[in-house]
Amino acid sequence: MYIGTSIFLIAVGAVLAWAVTAEVAGVDVQTAGVILMVVGVIGLVVSLLLQTIWADRRRRPVEPEVVREREYR
Repeated sequence: MYIGTSIFLIAVGAVLAWAVTAEVAGVDVQTAGVILMVVGVIGLVVSLLLQTIWADRRRRPVEPEVVREREYR
């Protein structure tokens, strides 16, 4: 899950939790909204942590290979 998807889930969950007043038989819309927000926040935290880990790996300098010249006789 990427950052954009996480923000989208948080936004949809907020709309369902606080803006929708419709009632659906067998489904609590507000609870579904809270669940989507929680999943979005967890996804956002995981995405940011993974992005930080990968950024650290990219910053490490790569040791150049030692190439020795051939000896010609």
